[in-house]
Amino acid sequence: MNRKSKKQTKELAAIAALADDRIDLTDLPEVRDWRRAVVGKFYRPIKKSLAIRLDADVLAWWKAQGRGYQTRINLLLRSAMEARARHQRRA
Repeated sequence: MNRKSKKQTKELAAIAALADDRIDLTDLPEVRDWRRAVVGKFYRPIKKSLAIRLDADVLAWWKAQGRGYQTRINLLLRSAMEARARHQRRA
């Protein structure tokens, strides 16, 4: 993450001190249609380290896919978790 200059820090503090109705938003049009919004686009969950026992051939297959195999395993597990949550909400 980039550090802020002293000038930026001072400007941000001045804006934060303003009442909401005093902030000029004329160059930011109000969004009225949120249908194409992406929920969680910038959400980064906290990662936890753990030891997990996988079958050797399963792990070898994932590793053979190249770098990032742990991320891909995590995405697969997240997809299964979200599918289960959707199914449970419908039931």
